[in-house]
Amino acid sequence: MRFALGAYLLIFFAYLLGPLLIMSISALNSKSFPSASPWECLTFEWFAVLAQDERILNGIKNSFIIGIGTVILSVSMGMAGSLVLTQVWPRLRSTYYTIIIAPILVPGVVLGISTLVFWDRVNRFFGLGNDSVFSDGLFLTIMGQSTFIASYCMLVFVARLQRFDPGLTEAALDLGASHVQAFRKIMLPFLRPAIASAAVLAFLASFENYNTTTFTFGQYPTLTIELAQKVRYGINPSISALAFLIVALTIFAALVNEAFRRRREIRSDKDLTAAAQKPSLLPGFLRGNIPAIVLVLFSFGVITVFYTAQTYSPEICKAEVKAEKKIETDRKIKEIQEKLKAQQKSKKQEQENIKASKKKSGGAFGSVFAPSNLEETTGTTSEPETKAPAKKKNNAFGNVFAPTNLEETTGTTE
Repeated sequence: MRFALGAYLLIFFAYLLGPLLIMSISALNSKSFPSASPWECLTFEWFAVLAQDERILNGIKNSFIIGIGTVILSVSMGMAGSLVLTQVWPRLRSTYYTIIIAPILVPGVVLGISTLVFWDRVNRFFGLGNDSVFSDGLFLTIMGQSTFIASYCMLVFVARLQRFDPGLTEAALDLGASHVQAFRKIMLPFLRPAIASAAVLAFLASFENYNTTTFTFGQYPTLTIELAQKVRYGINPSISALAFLIVALTIFAALVNEAFRRRREIRSDKDLTAAAQKPSLLPGFLRGNIPAIVLVLFSFGVITVFYTAQTYSPEICKAEVKAEKKIETDRKIKEIQEKLKAQQKSKKQEQENIKASKKKSGGAFGSVFAPSNLEETTGTTSEPETKAPAKKKNNAFGNVFAPTNLEETTGTTE
């Protein structure tokens, strides 16, 4: 059972992280098309190409602006929806929950089109021009994405509120606190972890959204829009370099969060283990904190890669690969030429065999026009008087053009 579980986890993570690993490797390969195999040379030039791509950088900037706006709006609506859900009459709670969750089930294409049409009608209703805020790509994209991302945030808050004790708020109100004070000092600290989780979820959902954004971005294309347009016309490994950076930043953020979480657990644990109490060469932050150790190693690896990128030059390796490719190309050309020569020789031999067979059989028409055939047909013998009737019968035209026929017809006789 343990072996089966280990094999399942290995296959699962290979399926989940395999494409990311392959794309990260292709970012360090010198080939002009993203590919991890065959490996040519280690290079960091695609990161420089990415840094000079203005369209990608502009898409990243727009994605961050839209993501921040979506986080603010979605988290606010999700929190409000979850709080209202806890105050709704129990018989209406299921109906209200269904209405709030409905945008998740609607396709993103429909949300994008409906957002565009709705705010265009609002813009016309107020008599505003095409340059108004309701026609701005940033505004439309934030509104379109928030319509369904807010539902995800609400689910996060609902899961957190299920563990909340309403008696705490009631006690605060009984002690003279206002509803705002009770919310700020009791409810908000309790929802702080949910707020952080919902904000991260909303930002990631906004950053990778394409279906809704493709109808609303206007003059502010996001990163996903730019990537889709670049893939349509051809890509280079700078896209893999971007994926490598995103994966590295994600791993770094996850390790930082896990390291600080583990540190808080160690501080709150009063009964330290004997191993933790023993003197160690590690600093206090790393002692018993495996995520922090992995974070330090990961940071050291990133610094090493960055230093190597500044000092390493792949030109020698590229020259060797180019020479090998030229040799391989010449070899293939030579093989093709030899193959063509062999085909031409074989074709020439076939033609010679055909000519020889024609000569042997008496020509291409099988001796149909040989003189002997004509003599046999006309019946040329030494006794024309006795064989004259037979000549008329055996001739191909029945002796129609014989001179005697002309004499008989014209009557030129004595």
